[in-house]
Amino acid sequence: MKKVNLIICLLAVSQILTACKKDLKTAGAENDQLTAPRALTYQQVWSDEFDGNAVNTNNWSFETGGGGWGNNEKQFYQAENATVSGGNLVITARKQSVGGLPYTSARLISKGKREYKYGRFEARIKLPQGQGQWPAFWMLGANIGPTPWPKCGEIDIMENTNTSNTVLGTMHWFNTDYTYYGGNINTTPTDYHVYRVDWTPSSITWFVDNVQFHVGNIQNNINGTEEFHNPFFLLLNLAIGGNLPGQNIDESRLPASMFVDYVKVYQLTEGSSNAPIGQTISLKGINNLFVSGLNGGGPMICDRTTSQDWEKFTVVDAGAGKVALRSMNKYVSSENGAAPITCNRATISDWEKFDWIVNADGKISLRGNNGRYISSENGTTAMTCNRTTISGWEAFSL
Repeated sequence: MKKVNLIICLLAVSQILTACKKDLKTAGAENDQLTAPRALTYQQVWSDEFDGNAVNTNNWSFETGGGGWGNNEKQFYQAENATVSGGNLVITARKQSVGGLPYTSARLISKGKREYKYGRFEARIKLPQGQGQWPAFWMLGANIGPTPWPKCGEIDIMENTNTSNTVLGTMHWFNTDYTYYGGNINTTPTDYHVYRVDWTPSSITWFVDNVQFHVGNIQNNINGTEEFHNPFFLLLNLAIGGNLPGQNIDESRLPASMFVDYVKVYQLTEGSSNAPIGQTISLKGINNLFVSGLNGGGPMICDRTTSQDWEKFTVVDAGAGKVALRSMNKYVSSENGAAPITCNRATISDWEKFDWIVNADGKISLRGNNGRYISSENGTTAMTCNRTTISGWEAFSL
């Protein structure tokens, strides 16, 4: 959400913060028999279903006070504005003068109580809407304080402002200077929706109701993203006014309440995010046809109805968390995205190394060292490694 200081470190780092803007081995013997790769499996490790009659302070703490929170917000946060009823956490913003500010609301954090490195984070939320309102479900690096924002990192799972139907998902970090990377999707904010990120060592991916709308690459600390390889904690709040929604407040829409049905955290089970090293696989595109290496005789294509020898690939450990694909003792090459991909290399160099990415639906994608994804091109033309995002053509069944 906002690059806001925690109360416990407000004085220490408030001078540093500026307002947040949203707009950023060698191959072994070939195995001829297909073996089943490991599937992606998430296991729930924590949840708050808000089934009681008060906020569970084993899970959440309240941040209180005013001061603008680094974003020129107009509300004073207090615990009284967060209640639990009807199976929901209810955060209510009111026209109420406290601490020299004209509005009150609530802000909950899980810092020191529920902190996680990587996983799936989701909440089912119904939002209020009105000019000047700014609800958010987000995460901050647990080292904030000793490590000031944005060097601690921030993951905005969901933000919405004013009366817009657009929901934002954004990552913030420090890469020689403040940097952000965001995406958005249209929805119906005043209805319940499940807002989610899947955060792995290679990427952060945003979803609404299981529909992916944004992904950020953090593989090998690319673009200075080392912040996103440390534990984070969760935040829920409803701000009034600020740099993102503006300072025009429609007081006729107050009081306004944000309803949170649940918050859930999942983590990958042991080894499930690893590529199936040493196993022989076939890749099937969205057209339900198989990828073929064509025995190295030409550009690869995804148009085969059955899986024969040229459609079988052994997953090889290429080091540094990357894989290579070998078929008939030849390696797949991205050709650095400058030409259609081939399967004709005798050895593994950078163009033959790929990140193995498991998508939320269990399909896999392959990202070359150029940071682009392999595309099946729907089987109509030669395959490439030049796509900036994952869509249907860039995801494969095993």
